[in-house]
Amino acid sequence: MPTISVFFGMIIRMYYKDHQPPHIHVQCQELNAVIDIKTGDVTEGSLPVRSLQFIQVWIEIHKEDLFANWELCRNGEEPFKIDPLR
Repeated sequence: MPTISVFFGMIIRMYYKDHQPPHIHVQCQELNAVIDIKTGDVTEGSLPVRSLQFIQVWIEIHKEDLFANWELCRNGEEPFKIDPLR
């Protein structure tokens, strides 16, 4: 599972050929969550509230890049890195 970004102690990844809807996997400390790219909602797991807020802002900033990476991963291709939230 490629890492596409790392910031504020969070690791953001996408699986190759993963199930719909388009989403990211976030690891923060010992917690893991799956977050829908379109809505920013947590669909599995949990994150601290502040971390989730940072991820949701990052998703809004990079939504087009995330959907492009989703298509690459769906096709078994390597996604590109996305700038971290600063």
